[in-house]
Amino acid sequence: MKSDSPKWIYPEPPKITADEAESFENWGFSDTKFAINQRGNVVIEGNRYELSGQELPRLLPWVSDVLGVEIDPQDIHQTSYPSPIPAPLESPEFMFAVKRFLNENQISSDGEIRLRHGHGHTQEEIFAIKYFRIKRIPDLVIYPENEQQVADLIRAAKDHDVSLIPFGGGTNVTDALRCRESETRLIVSVDMRRMNRVLWIDPENMMACIEAGAVGRHIVKSLERYDFTMGHEPDSVEFSTLGGWIATNASGMKKNKYGNIEDIVLDITVATADGKLERKTPVPRESVGSDSRRLFFGSEGTLGIITSAIVKLFPLPESQVYGSVLFPSYEDGFEFMKELTLTSTPPASVRLVDNLQFQFGMALKPASSGLKVLKSNIEKFFVTKLKGFEPKKMVACTLVFEGTSAEVEHQQRETYRIAKKHRGMKAGSENGRRGYQLTYSIAYIRDFLIHHYIIAESFETSCAWSDALKICDNVRRVLAEEFKRRELPSKPVVISRITQVYRTGVAIYFYFGFYYKGIPNPSALYVELENVAREEILRSGGSLSHHHGVGKIRQAFLPDIMSETALKWRQEIKTSFDPQNIFGAGNQNLK
Repeated sequence: MKSDSPKWIYPEPPKITADEAESFENWGFSDTKFAINQRGNVVIEGNRYELSGQELPRLLPWVSDVLGVEIDPQDIHQTSYPSPIPAPLESPEFMFAVKRFLNENQISSDGEIRLRHGHGHTQEEIFAIKYFRIKRIPDLVIYPENEQQVADLIRAAKDHDVSLIPFGGGTNVTDALRCRESETRLIVSVDMRRMNRVLWIDPENMMACIEAGAVGRHIVKSLERYDFTMGHEPDSVEFSTLGGWIATNASGMKKNKYGNIEDIVLDITVATADGKLERKTPVPRESVGSDSRRLFFGSEGTLGIITSAIVKLFPLPESQVYGSVLFPSYEDGFEFMKELTLTSTPPASVRLVDNLQFQFGMALKPASSGLKVLKSNIEKFFVTKLKGFEPKKMVACTLVFEGTSAEVEHQQRETYRIAKKHRGMKAGSENGRRGYQLTYSIAYIRDFLIHHYIIAESFETSCAWSDALKICDNVRRVLAEEFKRRELPSKPVVISRITQVYRTGVAIYFYFGFYYKGIPNPSALYVELENVAREEILRSGGSLSHHHGVGKIRQAFLPDIMSETALKWRQEIKTSFDPQNIFGAGNQNLK
């Protein structure tokens, strides 16, 4: 799509600064991590987040209590990162071909860089790079800088029988980036993050064209300069890319207002094994037969490389207000969310955490002193004594309202009116803001816990309203039963929260973890136990995934949710688009 309109905006490329360096071993920025200070308390090192630099004296005692195991801060499972790095396969002919259109700084065979491009962020992958090894990783990492280079790279891969695996932010939790050990061809990781520009903004028609390697935090900043937003904020927005959002069919925290990724994207351009897939003009909607572009939503790198997308824009909200509500029980909060969704317009974000995650949030509060202690004691007395909320049952709902001032005021009135019907009490904007911001800093805690012999991971599902509470209960039950049957040394920790709401149902996010000291292969055990939970989710009416995707970690369950014909068609589409299996990630059982 081209235009000579003087109203179009052509933003400058993002400026990547030295302080944006990301860790190869852990989640997130390299300057941020949870650690134990000299006083024996947990702190978050760095200065990026609200909790950074503050002591969290309640965290380890709380973790010890819920696991039923005493956690010794000095007892560390020392990492051996980087794990042994396999030697790369070589193809002089392919190297000669790509050096005709790439510079030297666009090609890397460095071992640690190759290792980072051979995994995402499942617990199994992270455990492997810390304590075991990943047996097969990419042999080369290539950084294309424009669409033509991607096309040329695919052509060279076809000519020399090379496997290509697209790489965005590397944040996936589905084993999608893990290379198949049986792959005998040269494997090239195609890192798209140099294709990171907002190419143009059309303010009249509220659209923008963005390259697929653009990282969420840069997209947000680029659009904000011109008073626009995409509104798409997955938990990984700081590190994940537009291409990754499309390839995993992602959902964001504010989807109630802005939609999921499939609602936001108007058009995509894809480099395939058979040439470029593109359309001339993006329009609001059309009826022109089957739309091949839609096949790439959730394709997970199996059909081609997404190079850019045209997305809807929204004006930056005139008003943004955080809120929170306390409920006596998870059931009360659930009924509130159901009525809110079916009878009113939900806030941009509305998330309900169960009692265990509510306690976790309290454990992550910094140490208080002086008037803050007095204020906290008064609040606790009011909630537990005067209102009668039980500390072991109460739950919290965090809210984000966005829009015009009139819209936000109306939504607040309706939301709190409905909350009151379900015994909810307003808990203030500060608690809502804190709960929302915790999303970013809390992601770092998994890598801290693993060094203290605690393995934990998340998984998610979507389901009808009528099945949601049953699924939460059943997952807790089957995991507790499995722990008892296997006589494992600690209690399982199972946390659930409702993260997205629809008229027909909800998305549920689970956290599951356990203490693993003395267990021979805790990572493999975790996979077995998560599969037990997944089987129960499917039996109870839940989906295989809501927004994480399938990758390799869930592909064995596909026959449980799809007919034989549906699976056959998926494979035939893959064969049609990519007969040589150039895009050989092997996700979703597609070669």
